[in-house]
Amino acid sequence: MRYLPKSPAEREQMLKEIGAAAIDDLFSIIPAEYRLNRDLDVPRQQAESEIIDYFKAAGHKNATDYTSFLGAGAYRHYRPVIIDSLVQRGEFLTSYTPYQAEITQGTLQAIFEFQTMIAELTGMDVANASMYDGSTGAAEAILMAMRVTGRHKAVVARSVHPEYREVIDTYLKHRELPSSLVSFEPKTGRVDLAALEESITEETAAVLVQSPNFFGVVEDIPAIAEIAHKKGALLIVSIAEAVSLGVVRPPVEADIVSMEAQSFGVALSYGGPFCGVIAAKEQFLRQMPGRLVGQTTDRDGNRGFVLTLSTREQHIRREKATSNICTNQALVALMATIFLTVYGKQGIRELAEQNLAKAHYAATELTAQTGNKLLFNGAPRFHEFVLQTGESPAVWQKRLMKNKIVGGIELGRWYPELGDATLWCVTEVIPKEQIDKAASVLAAGLVEA
Repeated sequence: MRYLPKSPAEREQMLKEIGAAAIDDLFSIIPAEYRLNRDLDVPRQQAESEIIDYFKAAGHKNATDYTSFLGAGAYRHYRPVIIDSLVQRGEFLTSYTPYQAEITQGTLQAIFEFQTMIAELTGMDVANASMYDGSTGAAEAILMAMRVTGRHKAVVARSVHPEYREVIDTYLKHRELPSSLVSFEPKTGRVDLAALEESITEETAAVLVQSPNFFGVVEDIPAIAEIAHKKGALLIVSIAEAVSLGVVRPPVEADIVSMEAQSFGVALSYGGPFCGVIAAKEQFLRQMPGRLVGQTTDRDGNRGFVLTLSTREQHIRREKATSNICTNQALVALMATIFLTVYGKQGIRELAEQNLAKAHYAATELTAQTGNKLLFNGAPRFHEFVLQTGESPAVWQKRLMKNKIVGGIELGRWYPELGDATLWCVTEVIPKEQIDKAASVLAAGLVEA
C-alpha cells in the first residue's frame, strides 16, 4: 500500500466529514479495557535508514542464525531470488481470482503451467489449480473419493501427518462420515498391510497413506494399491515433501494424489501460506474440487487459456458444487511454478539427491553415539529419520539450543509407544559442519552422563 502522509489539519477535516470528534470515536465499539491508551513502544520520527536498522535488529530476535533440524511437513529449502522478483510484479501481485478469464490470460497461463508440471511430477493425468495446503487437500481428496465411489467411509494410515489427520477428522465428523486408522509396522514404519486388508470393507471409499510418511519412510505404494483396489476403494497418496519426487518414484498406482508444494519456493513464515494440490486420474476429473485451466485456440488459431472446469458454488448450484474453496492461491502456486522452472527436471533430481545424501550422513553420525538408535531402518526413506535416544529429548535439546542448534521434533505427544524418539530433517541448506556440530554436542552430553 502506498504511504500517504497526513497533516493534523487533514486528519481534523476527515473526522469532521464523517461526523467524529476524535480518532478515539472510531474505536468506541471496542470495550475500553481492550484499548491501548498509550503510544506504541517504538522509536518516533526516525530517518528511513534508521527505521531499516531498527527492523534488522528486531529481525535477529527470530533466531535466524540458528541451525534447525525441524521438518515434519514444513521444510526449509533454498529459494532462488528470482522468485520474489517475478511474483512481486504488479500484474501478478494485484491480480485476483480470474473471473473474467478473457482479460487474465497471464494468470491463467501461469496456472496452466503449474497444473502441467504437477501432473508430470505426480504421474497423474490432471492437477487442479491448488488448494489451501496439504492437509485440506488430503481431506478434500477423501470427499472426492466418496463422491466417485458412492461410499462413505475412509481408512487413514496412522503414519499420515498427525495434524493432517486432525484436519481430516474435522472435515468428516461434521458430515457424520466415519474414518478408521490403520497402524504401521514397528520395524519398518510402513503401513501394516495385513491390518490394512482387514480394515477395508465394502463401504470404504478411500485408503489414504502418506509417502514419504510422517517418519520419512517411503511406503510400498503398489502393494497398498492392490489391496485397496481389490475391495473397490480408491487409493489416495498424500505427499508432504514435494522435493522427494526428484528421486522417489511417483505414486502412479494411486487414483488421487494430494500434495503440499511448499518446498517449491514458498518460504516458511509462521504457519503459512502453503500450497496444496490435488492431482488425479482423468476419469475422476469431474469430481475434483477447485478449478482447472485448459489450453485452447481462438477462431483465428491463436493460443489462449480458459477456465475449463470450475465446479464451485459460485459457478454452479450449491448442491452440485464439489467444494467451497474460495480465493485461489494463484500467487503462491506461481512461486512453485517459478521454482520448478528454474530448477528443471535435472535440477530437482540433483536437489533431492543432495537432501538424501545429507540426511543419510546425519543419520549415520547421530546414531554412532552411544545410546542412540535409528528407528524404522528396514525401509527406504527420504530426508527425515526417527532417532531414539538414551536420554530425554528435553535434556539434549537444551544443550543443542545453547549451541544455536534446534534438534528434531519430539514424537511422544503423537506416538507415546516410541519412547524418547525425535523426528530429524536434513535439507540442502544445512552445512556438513553443522551436522558434525550437532553430533558432537550430543556425544559430549552422553560422556558427561
